[in-house]
Amino acid sequence: MEQVKHFFGVLLLAVALWMLQSVLPGAVSMLLWGGLLLVSAVYLRVFDSLHAGARGWARFFKGVGVVLAVLGVLQLVGAASGGSDPWQPLRHLAARGDTPSAAAGVRFQRVASVEELERVVAAAGRPVMLDFYADWCVSCKEMETFTFSDPRVQAALSGALLLQADVTRNSPQDRALLRRFRLFGPPGIVFFDAQGREVEGVRVIGFQSAERFLHSLAAAGLRP
Repeated sequence: MEQVKHFFGVLLLAVALWMLQSVLPGAVSMLLWGGLLLVSAVYLRVFDSLHAGARGWARFFKGVGVVLAVLGVLQLVGAASGGSDPWQPLRHLAARGDTPSAAAGVRFQRVASVEELERVVAAAGRPVMLDFYADWCVSCKEMETFTFSDPRVQAALSGALLLQADVTRNSPQDRALLRRFRLFGPPGIVFFDAQGREVEGVRVIGFQSAERFLHSLAAAGLRP
């Protein structure tokens, strides 16, 4: 029973951290995940030697503890070296100097105000995709990691101008951009045609897998 209590205690902490992750800085989330994983590994006695007559279950939990310890160390190393993505804690080390989206193979042009957005869209002369992003947005990180990195998605977006509004700071300009499209916050993706008109009924709100996002792109007139 004690082990069951410990398991559900760790599970409750993990759920709480998952919920707080959307409002915490990425590095802080990584530090907390690293600490939780390492403490869990300690409870599984990963640093204790197995006795000679250890049974299968003892060896199994020892292996689980080793995996948790490695994952925890990766989170701590990632946070200490400037990372902010718990999904890929060391990705930034291989992509120094690039934005997260550029490292994933999708390059966005940033827009900071409604006026700048309208000017850029009017002059684009091609389809436009506007992505609302924030550093604390978990679904935005998932889109970068699992969706924008897909070669099929990149091919479908190759003919469009890709704009991104970073609303991390929640400045007056950020709030004005969100109000312009009646959005409460990221993630949100809006599409425009080559004439600068919004493509109605094809907004993407929340995370979409690569497969589902390809259908959204096709509805917006963007195909590989």
